Amino acid sequence: MCLQKAKSKLEQELLASLKEIIAAPRLYINEPMSRHTSFQIGGPADFLVFPASVQEVSAVFTLVRELGVPVLALGNGSNVLVSDKGIRGVVVKFGDDFAGIRHLGKTVIAGAGASLTSVSRYAADCALTGMEFAVGIPGSIGGAVFMNAGAYDGEISKVISAVTTVCPDGTVQRFNHADIRFDYRQSVFQQNGCIICEVELMLEQGSEKDILAKMDEYTNSRETKQPLEMPSAGSTFKRPPGYYAGTLIEQTGLKGFSIGGAQVSNKHAGFVVNAGGATAADVLALISEVQRRVFDKFGVRLQPEVRVIGEK
Repeated sequence: MCLQKAKSKLEQELLASLKEIIAAPRLYINEPMSRHTSFQIGGPADFLVFPASVQEVSAVFTLVRELGVPVLALGNGSNVLVSDKGIRGVVVKFGDDFAGIRHLGKTVIAGAGASLTSVSRYAADCALTGMEFAVGIPGSIGGAVFMNAGAYDGEISKVISAVTTVCPDGTVQRFNHADIRFDYRQSVFQQNGCIICEVELMLEQGSEKDILAKMDEYTNSRETKQPLEMPSAGSTFKRPPGYYAGTLIEQTGLKGFSIGGAQVSNKHAGFVVNAGGATAADVLALISEVQRRVFDKFGVRLQPEVRVIGEK
């Protein structure tokens, strides 16, 4: 997309400074976030940048701090709903330059933009076990740490040893496992504003044959049960203690229920999908109605797992 003329003096100053940090092919203005999220929903970001190094991330953070401009990090855009008004300030998105994977012994080191499937398959090729649960999850390793993603009794917190970040003051900081303060779908990065740039995983030696067999089992289960053929943000609700969100929603008779272009999946009631032309407002209205009806029937309050970002 060609860069459009920035309107305000601040935008002009910000754009000029960003151009000195980020090369033009990796810098966008007023970019629709529907092009960068798995939900295929979302208004424009004022500025969207794809950094090529930790140094560029640090420089962007230092700049926005000096100018008082908000900044937001985004991985593969798979667990978020961007508002229809879009995102003010700068969005930092990790692309191919942050998708590298390497290993030292049983430690796998991955850039924040590497997909969970890529990391899982890389580990399998090295006969390292521990990441099988993540194969097929449509997200990045950085986003998985941020949200403490999990599936099939696996959780990213069980394999993370350390994370390299850039913090709001522009400094590069390393967090060891204990510093990350993992909890169910929680990490310290949801509070401290630091952006995850690189992740270190401590895995165990295993049998490549057994690892691949387990990954095939999980992949088949996802393809059979989940609406992977439709745009979504993954599982919409957190698992309520003692229940399964999808089961409660299905037993409430909401499979296939829709508001606008947003629909409770006919394949798996735990997923809200973009059935065509859905807006963020449609999704939020549908989530609210599902919450209300499930609570009325079962007395259980469903909490969204999808992160809602952008201007309200």
